[in-house]
Amino acid sequence: MTNGSDDRMRVGKAFALGYATHRGLPALAGLADFVDAIEPGMSVEESVRRLKVAHYAFRRLHGIWVSRIASEPVYELKMAFSHHAYLAAEHVTALRVRVGEMREPPLGLEKVPAPGLELLFDEIRQAPTTAGLLMGIYEVALPGLKAALQRHRDATHPLADQPTRRLLRWALVEVEEVLDYGRRAIQSLVRAEDREAFAPGRRVLEGALAASGGLDGCEEKRGDLPGRLHSGEAWRYDGVPRRDGRFADPYNMGVNAEVFLYDPAMPAEGKVLMMYYKRLREIDVPEMMSSIVSETDNKPWGYYRDMTRQLWDEARHAMMGEVGFVSAGVDWAKAVRVNFTWSLGLNTQLTPKERHAVLYFIEQGLMPRTGKRHEWEVAISAGNPLASTFQDFDWADEVLHARVGRDWYVSDMPGAHEAVAYGDRCWSKVLMGWEEWKRMGLTGHVNWWPEVYGQYCTAHGVEPEPAAMRYEVSYQTVRADLRDISASA
Repeated sequence: MTNGSDDRMRVGKAFALGYATHRGLPALAGLADFVDAIEPGMSVEESVRRLKVAHYAFRRLHGIWVSRIASEPVYELKMAFSHHAYLAAEHVTALRVRVGEMREPPLGLEKVPAPGLELLFDEIRQAPTTAGLLMGIYEVALPGLKAALQRHRDATHPLADQPTRRLLRWALVEVEEVLDYGRRAIQSLVRAEDREAFAPGRRVLEGALAASGGLDGCEEKRGDLPGRLHSGEAWRYDGVPRRDGRFADPYNMGVNAEVFLYDPAMPAEGKVLMMYYKRLREIDVPEMMSSIVSETDNKPWGYYRDMTRQLWDEARHAMMGEVGFVSAGVDWAKAVRVNFTWSLGLNTQLTPKERHAVLYFIEQGLMPRTGKRHEWEVAISAGNPLASTFQDFDWADEVLHARVGRDWYVSDMPGAHEAVAYGDRCWSKVLMGWEEWKRMGLTGHVNWWPEVYGQYCTAHGVEPEPAAMRYEVSYQTVRADLRDISASA
């Protein structure tokens, strides 16, 4: 700054200290005081540059979280990755909008800001262990992103760049929430030997940041860019779903939930319990949708944002089922056999477009009166307020998901009828190895329902309904959708 500028700043600050608003009202709409507001802040060019760096970081983190949902065995981490990916997608969207407000296209949002950042996120994406992945994201990348967001927020002008400051303030709130989860997850899962094994990987990650001058390039650059450790080979998405030890029988297809729900002879309380199973079983939807998002290239960003929102909704539905079982006094991990056969079949046998077609086809079966509305009415008739709330919001979510399907799947088809028919054909292509899995000893397709229903009745001091206790319809010959069931209901 020149001497003339120094003098102007000195005079201005002295005057600002004595400057008063009308009757002491908060200055500048409460955004800042005049002492801070006479500081020039950063240029539009510099603010946009930093926004693009944050955009790149959030987008890479989004891709990493989504790509690990299916292959991560721990249920709680699947759910957390789904949530964190959704938050990242929302921040990517907001950053894209803000950059578009400040500069004419082309915006350059798809460019890599620095080679070190590309190395950083490539190495994290290909971390060979869950422990390494957690430490890479929550101990290196996210703290670096938080520091960059804080520097940007503090340095840009509070009045001239207020829309950016607002965006950064909200991003920092959610980044801190995500970091808090990560810290607690690492405390629970990462052992001393995991840290020792991760040490070479940490050196690469920290070296990449140091050589880049921090995530935003605003720190002193130190050292040369390190070589690649895990990302030397091309990355390949792993869509084979994995589950932790609580899912002891993941190939089990012995209990058909849909037939039970549409049988008028079955009691409403038993149907609520079966709906909790259906919700918890939705773990396989984010597992499957993660494969669509990860393996689909060259779509507009809105596609990835909307698909990630739906993915997160499905993860919420699974957790609603878990909460439901807890409220019912049922230990699902010991009694319920939650399978992964749907996500396994679709991820390994169909293309991404075919998977999306199946998803849309099944959603269409949920939209008529005999779909989600039926489940909500069952919860109401059972007099269960929690189940009623869950089914009410589950129904609302499916309305949104139908719109996502129309926007991003049906729009690529000749018409709505062809879109549904194609989804039906794709679903029919998926081979479920009922007998083969049984011959291989992977499952006996045991009917676990009477034990779960009996446990519920004992906990609540009610007499089991004989028809519900005798229920034994499986998925051996009946598909897990509502095409035939709801039509005959």
